[in-house]
Amino acid sequence: MPSRRTFIATSTAVGGAVVAGAVIRGTSLVGQEEATAAEGPPSSRVSLTVNGTRRTVTVDNRTSMLDLLREHLGLTGSKKGCNAGACGACTVLVDGRRVNSCLTLAVRLEGAEVTTIEGLSAGDQLHPLQQAFIDEDAFQCGYCTPGQILSGVGCIQEGHTGSPEEIREWMSGNICRCGCYVKIVRAVEQIAGRK
Repeated sequence: MPSRRTFIATSTAVGGAVVAGAVIRGTSLVGQEEATAAEGPPSSRVSLTVNGTRRTVTVDNRTSMLDLLREHLGLTGSKKGCNAGACGACTVLVDGRRVNSCLTLAVRLEGAEVTTIEGLSAGDQLHPLQQAFIDEDAFQCGYCTPGQILSGVGCIQEGHTGSPEEIREWMSGNICRCGCYVKIVRAVEQIAGRK
């Protein structure tokens, strides 16, 4: 009976010879399914409108809308905070509704209309809520501000601005670690009062 050391040495030598023979012959030891899997994950083409511009991209089926916006389209205004839908830093509008872009798969956006913070202003003219955030000093570090503003726009469009309490309730999915909530509510109230 061969020793453990002899068995391992023999197995290694035989395995190496099989691989070397396959390489010399130009054949593959990998099956067709494994070769296909090694080529990459499945991907899809998605056509959507982002900030008024029609875009068609091919993305890995696992790509989030946030990663599509930031990494594929270069729109870095939407922030990656928790990447779990708990902070609201990635909030964008999809067909006019507030969405946590980190939780939404890009392949689900076929035909959708997406508005990011970059698409709110009209050239150099800020959106009224963007201006209200400046007027009310409703930010400190600014990391959550794009998501707060888009959530505020959604809140106003949905008609959830009857009182400061209602605004706080409907924007509760957007976290400000600097604690600017009072000023954020004031900014939303300021614009909601104009409507």
